Amino acid sequence: MIHRDLTESLKKMAEVYPIVTLIGPRQSGKTTLVRETFPSYSYVNLERLETRRFAKEDPKGFFESYPPPLIIDEVQNCPDLLSEIQVLSDNLGKNGNFILTGSQQLSLMQGVTQSLAGRTALLTLLPLSLKELAQAGIDKSRDENLLWGGMPRIYDSGIAPGVYYRDYFRTYVERDVRSLMRIKDFDKFEIFVKLLAGRIGQVFNASALAGDVGVSNKTIGEWVSLLETSNIIFKLRPWFGNLGKRLIKSPKIYFTDTGLATMLLGIENTQQLSRDPLLGNLFENLVVLEVVKTAYNENKMTEFFYFRTDTGVEVDMLFKVDERWNAVEIKSASSVNSDYFKNMEKLAKLPGFETLNKNLVYSGENLKNFKGVRCCNFRSVSSLLLSYEEGNSV
Repeated sequence: MIHRDLTESLKKMAEVYPIVTLIGPRQSGKTTLVRETFPSYSYVNLERLETRRFAKEDPKGFFESYPPPLIIDEVQNCPDLLSEIQVLSDNLGKNGNFILTGSQQLSLMQGVTQSLAGRTALLTLLPLSLKELAQAGIDKSRDENLLWGGMPRIYDSGIAPGVYYRDYFRTYVERDVRSLMRIKDFDKFEIFVKLLAGRIGQVFNASALAGDVGVSNKTIGEWVSLLETSNIIFKLRPWFGNLGKRLIKSPKIYFTDTGLATMLLGIENTQQLSRDPLLGNLFENLVVLEVVKTAYNENKMTEFFYFRTDTGVEVDMLFKVDERWNAVEIKSASSVNSDYFKNMEKLAKLPGFETLNKNLVYSGENLKNFKGVRCCNFRSVSSLLLSYEEGNSV
């Protein structure tokens, strides 16, 4: 098993909360992580029909058969069980009673906010990070990382990434979609997902996408929410602060696994990927995702944005540490070009960004300082968040 960086946060939360809820995409490693972290806990999986029926029809009998401390996998399949978990946890009066996992945010979070508010820590596990792979001695090229993605099973079983993600989409994604929403024309939904993959890192435009797919704007909005709920995509919100109408206010869309995105785009090997016009977008997805994974794994509350004005001044990623903003430009190139810094320099002249930390993530070497910009290889991108939080700066 590849060590997961979320392990320590998971242990700490179980020490201070009676319940810990772990969410994330299917097959991202949630079950393996919680069972390895809490080997003495009982375990039950609500994906099993018989077990789910037992939990729904006789919750008291269910907990007599599976007493705490207990791991309950895919708890969103029986949200009514959360009320019973609340009562049991309150009666026990101690921490670490229940570890819950779920892969559908909407149905799970509705139950958590209604029944477990104030009683549960909420953690997110995304697929394997570059840092976790490096710690396991797995070192792949830029394009191999994009194709392979981060799903643990690929590294455990040796299955071809393209085959895995094709089957992943046909099983887990389609099943979740059908369970959450009645989609009459699934062919159009599949076209929508593939077109969405082609818009990675772009400002989201529901009307344009609706026209290409042949459905309404409302339907596109519902489908995007559905993919978010199933942890297939996530949004990077724009920062628009107090600078008014000059700023773009629509989000960007990224996938929680670049391997799935490359499969949807029909990219089968590194030779094809190196020539693909979306290489830069996919690389941007990889880097943004890596920073988000770092925040989740460290259980940090950092908010992430992008910056763009209507005149084209754009910075790929923006986050705040203490009171200081950090800007990140992302380029798939292996050499530094001063033109990459221009938008960050313009941002640094705006009110509130005068002490901006400037960073470039690319495919070249780590450089501590290049004309006031920290240049970081994509494999070291987690340091952008962690080193600044430790008080280091360029």
